[in-house]
Amino acid sequence: MSAPQLILAAAAGAVSLAICAVLWALAQRRQAQARVEAIAARLAAVEGRAEAAQASAEAFDSALLAVEDGRALLASGEESLAVCAEALGLADADPQAIVNALMRADPDHARRLRALFERGEACAFEVQGDGGLVAVEGRAAGALAWLRLSAAVGEDPGLPTAPRFAALLNARATPAWIASADGSPVWVNAAWLKAVDAVSLDEAAARGAAFDRTADALAAEAANLGQRRDQVRWATVAGKRRAFHITAQPLEGGGVGVWTEDVSEQEELRDLLKRNVEAHDETLNHIADAVAVFSQTKKLIFHNTAFAELWGLEPAWLAEQPSHSELLDRLRQRRRLPETADYAKWKAGELDRYEQLAAGPDDMWSVPDGRTLKVVRQPHPMGGLLLLFSDITDELKLKTQYNALIQVQQATLDKLSDAVVVFGSDGRLRLHNEAFARFWNVTPAQIEAAGDFEGVVDLCIPKLHDMGFWRELKGRVADPDPQARAPTTGEVKTSDSRIVVYQSRPLPDGATLIAFTDVTDARKLEGALAAKEQALADAERLKRDFVGNVSYELRTPLTTIIGYSELLERSGEGLSDRGRGYAAAVKSAATQLARSIDDVLDMAQIDAEEMALDLEDVRVADLLNAQAERWAPEAEAASVKIVVEYPEDLGLIRGDARRLGQIIEHLVENAIGQTPADGTVTIAARKALGEIQLQVSDTGRGIPFHVQAHIFDRFIGRERGGPGLGLALVKALTELHGGWVALESEPGAGATFTCHLPEEAQAAAAQPELGLRV
Repeated sequence: MSAPQLILAAAAGAVSLAICAVLWALAQRRQAQARVEAIAARLAAVEGRAEAAQASAEAFDSALLAVEDGRALLASGEESLAVCAEALGLADADPQAIVNALMRADPDHARRLRALFERGEACAFEVQGDGGLVAVEGRAAGALAWLRLSAAVGEDPGLPTAPRFAALLNARATPAWIASADGSPVWVNAAWLKAVDAVSLDEAAARGAAFDRTADALAAEAANLGQRRDQVRWATVAGKRRAFHITAQPLEGGGVGVWTEDVSEQEELRDLLKRNVEAHDETLNHIADAVAVFSQTKKLIFHNTAFAELWGLEPAWLAEQPSHSELLDRLRQRRRLPETADYAKWKAGELDRYEQLAAGPDDMWSVPDGRTLKVVRQPHPMGGLLLLFSDITDELKLKTQYNALIQVQQATLDKLSDAVVVFGSDGRLRLHNEAFARFWNVTPAQIEAAGDFEGVVDLCIPKLHDMGFWRELKGRVADPDPQARAPTTGEVKTSDSRIVVYQSRPLPDGATLIAFTDVTDARKLEGALAAKEQALADAERLKRDFVGNVSYELRTPLTTIIGYSELLERSGEGLSDRGRGYAAAVKSAATQLARSIDDVLDMAQIDAEEMALDLEDVRVADLLNAQAERWAPEAEAASVKIVVEYPEDLGLIRGDARRLGQIIEHLVENAIGQTPADGTVTIAARKALGEIQLQVSDTGRGIPFHVQAHIFDRFIGRERGGPGLGLALVKALTELHGGWVALESEPGAGATFTCHLPEEAQAAAAQPELGLRV
């Protein structure tokens, strides 16, 4: 390249370089200008904010101090600082002097200010000076500590400042907060944060936590209406269910103040009271007595079911809570109140009872339907009057009956000759009769005054000194052991030589009856009767011995008489007809006497219960035929016909053949003797239900009615023949076999004797053992 070209190229490069430098310089100038403008704008903004801060501080009568390295400088509010100095009693409004005065006012204030200056801890407190109150609020910003001082000179010193009031709300144990118009909290106290488990309101808002949504709605409602609202709500705090009374009050200047009171105990008590009232009402509805409760305004506020049923009132009408006066008027219209001549006066007296502080005496109402009501009135604990109606009609009837029974019992006891006394289980005297007082020689008044067992014993001791006896008797009265109260009886002797039988008997109601009987005369009589019984036994023994001996002594001459009379009858021509007749008469009389002696001996054996039956199988038909054959000669001599009747299947009977024959023999003999010539004596036997009937009938003159009742007694039937033992022996022998004898007779129509002998042996018969065998 040539030199000019090189010079030209160098010049072009220099020009280009210069242009570039100029362009760079222009760009740098524009950037610097922009930075200057930005700094100026920022400076203007800072100045504006500073002026606004100073203006706001001065507008709110507060002074702002900046403290650095212990030195205090006034940032704004010179006039407010002077007011604070005046409130603190300082002549000079020097910032450092004011800070020193604040530290001297209270050691706690000094501690808080040092913590602010040294560690940047925020503080807020109030200082009471000679001229007024100074509120201090401190904050740290970088290396500076800022103090804002507000003075209240000449104002009410009792009104707290905002920080002081905020501290007061923070000290509350229950949540309190300030809400906006939409109900959302804008300031909360520590209890609110604790309830929602948050550190700050911002954290709670970020989580959407709230103390109670209904409380927020209540605050919004109070803000919208401009009226106070309150409500009781249950909320869960710290894991426990608690009741809070929430109050929302619109505040001056906007917002709503909300505070709460823990009313859990009151609500629990209220609920408990409600349940108790319901249980009380339910209990009253199940009792038989009618209950009505009237309020202080004399309105019916409660009645149980028995009340409506007692008076027959409509439930719908009672539900309208009529007044006491209206109730009385309706009952009077239906004639369900006691009849009275002056109803208005009576009604006024009933309504005047609301003015009485104490319960009135019980009343008795006799209503027209015949019922008797007991009326109890007493003031109600919650005001008003409580009425209780009891239908005591049945109770009065029972009481009347009871009193009548007691009177009958007392009258009955008084008529007894035994001394009777009744003690209750507690030992108290209940009843005694007149004989008891006479028995122990005391007066009824003394017995009533004694009152109990011990007192009665003291009255009886002079007559009966045995204390062991009285202690045992007391155990029968008062000992709760059933074994100790078992019935007892015994015999004691009194000091006046009386023999007394006592007995105790427990009564169903727990009482004990004790009776004393004077048996002195009875014991004497028993002794006399025992001696007489022994004499009678000796006489009976002598009688049996006499009968036996006499019978033995008579049998020997009778045998001789009978033997010689038979010998004379057979003497042939050696004896005349008249002599032969005399011999026959002697024989007949001797034979009759022998049979009578046998009858007497048999009766004596039966009376002494010494006769035993010789049981065997006896054919009844043979028994009847034998007796008919035995008495055929006598019947033929008397021109009387004997007829025997029995069924073919009559069979056997188990008995004593000799005694059964003796029964029929006496009956046939009696019948022949009472039957006139050409008459008939029938000997019959037949089966009946469970028995065999042996029957002897005649066509004789019959038996008079007045004799029939005693026909089987001893020595009554003499006019029927014999010494009067025949029929008595028939009855005794029949009963000894376990049977019985019946008589059917009419005068002039003959007589029929029927012996009823059982087929089977009966347990009631000691000796007979009867059984029919076919």
